Amino acid sequence: MNAVVLAAIGLIAVFCGYRFYSKFMAEKIYQLDPDFKTPAHAMRDDVDYVPTNRVVLWGHHFTAVAGAAPIIGPSIAVVWGWLPAFLWVVIGTMFFAGVHDFGAIWASVRNKALSVGSLTGEVVSHRARNLFMIVVFFLLLMVNAVFAVAIATEFINTPASVIPAWTAVFVAVGIGVLLYKVGVGITWPTVVGTIILYAVIYLGEIFPVTLAETAGIAPAAQWILILFAYAAVASMLPVWLLLQPRDYINGIQLFVGLGILYGAVFIAAPTIVAPPINPNVPPGTPPIMPLLFVTIACGAISGFHGLVSSGTTSKQLNTETDARFVGYLGSLGEGTLAIVAIIAVTAGFSMTDGGLQPARDAWQSAYSNAESFGAVGGISAFVAGGARIASEGLGLPLGFAQTLLAVMAVLFAGTTMDAGVRLQRYIVQEWGTIYSIPPLQNGYVATAAAVGACLVLAFGAGGADGTGGMIIWPLFGTTNQLLAGLTLLVISVMLVKLGRPARYTLIPMVFVTTMALLAALYQLSSLYTEGRYVLVAIDIVIIITAIFVMLEAASALMRERRAAAAGVS
Repeated sequence: MNAVVLAAIGLIAVFCGYRFYSKFMAEKIYQLDPDFKTPAHAMRDDVDYVPTNRVVLWGHHFTAVAGAAPIIGPSIAVVWGWLPAFLWVVIGTMFFAGVHDFGAIWASVRNKALSVGSLTGEVVSHRARNLFMIVVFFLLLMVNAVFAVAIATEFINTPASVIPAWTAVFVAVGIGVLLYKVGVGITWPTVVGTIILYAVIYLGEIFPVTLAETAGIAPAAQWILILFAYAAVASMLPVWLLLQPRDYINGIQLFVGLGILYGAVFIAAPTIVAPPINPNVPPGTPPIMPLLFVTIACGAISGFHGLVSSGTTSKQLNTETDARFVGYLGSLGEGTLAIVAIIAVTAGFSMTDGGLQPARDAWQSAYSNAESFGAVGGISAFVAGGARIASEGLGLPLGFAQTLLAVMAVLFAGTTMDAGVRLQRYIVQEWGTIYSIPPLQNGYVATAAAVGACLVLAFGAGGADGTGGMIIWPLFGTTNQLLAGLTLLVISVMLVKLGRPARYTLIPMVFVTTMALLAALYQLSSLYTEGRYVLVAIDIVIIITAIFVMLEAASALMRERRAAAAGVS
């Protein structure tokens, strides 16, 4: 099958989702009010609460939620064939992710920008809130640990990406100062910043950065430590200085990168060499049902998006009507990234010499066993396949294309870490307030606790060098989807309280929660058999906690339905 067909179907579908379905949700279900005073204005402090241009905020939201997950997940999931992965990404983006992200922003904005955990206490019960926050903390723990390991691995695999990736931090600070302190318009900082980011890609190729083992610490471990030191500092800075402009300029780069990839696909017209349904999955491959729906989390639906939507995005929303543009369109951007990731790792093989059959054999060989597709099915596979397509379609030098895509993937993962550590600090500080523990209310102590927990998991799961830390991925996907289901359930309770139809959030909630719970139970057995007892314990805690939150929310939902029925009668 020609990849052009797949790309066209995917793009048309997500466009229709934004044009029609998001408009329906905005007008009929969430009923956005342009005159509603958002928390960004009502609670403005110019640190966390800052009214923001919707394009800039879209950039923050898009890149904060995208990260590396819509690349890693689909690249692994094609082991079952490209068709199930593609269908889940497209349907999930239109009817699951968009509704979830959009709804989380709306729900938070309507409740003083409370995080989804705190919102649970207001909408469901305080007991549900306390349990919900445990799930949230574990998810953030895994998000930050997984992405730190992924970035460190890519820095080692592509040393040319190091200088461009860190240059983006300084470009972002410059843009933040120009926009908010100097008062410069957004156009020129955007143009100049984007030019700098692409120019330093050549610099990165000339001066690749590699680390040698130092004091017995492996290069991967050094990068992980450096990344968390950076994330700790970044999480304490005002959002306008680094987080917001970094996400915005990375969003522009992502937009350009997606344009390059899709343009190359339409010009090169590569052939998808992977089968629609793979009958020869590697020995030990888990069943497609329910594992597909947790392997591809971001790119279809992701609970982490709800944390960003209610944790940082809702505090910066200028007008309530911007929620549709920022939330639903942001999730569509991630869906388009997941679609092109599927194309890169299934059609990129056709760009090699030797004809179609050798290309098919090469793909099958790459996904021939659990270890090989675990390594191939990730950022490296996306970079290699995407670079071949970009080189063939647009005539870009192969090395430049590889560095470009590696930098793009690293920047997304980095912005997710920025937001993730900040959100984890919020959780620790909230616990300090809830349980009257003054030290935890301190930002520096809370950040140290958050980063310390992430480092323990990254090295505890991956060993002293951290390179094995990606074994957290399946558990991350399960927890992510459970949180997405819980968030949709909280939104549904809000809708019922307001007397509005809740089926548009309840149907996705039931599906994704069922798949996630089944996957968690499957993984529990698998992790126990492998002797990964720390992850077994985490999995058990998450399952039990999620079930109790769902019972609490279901009780609240039925209570509100009965109250509504009594009011009508």
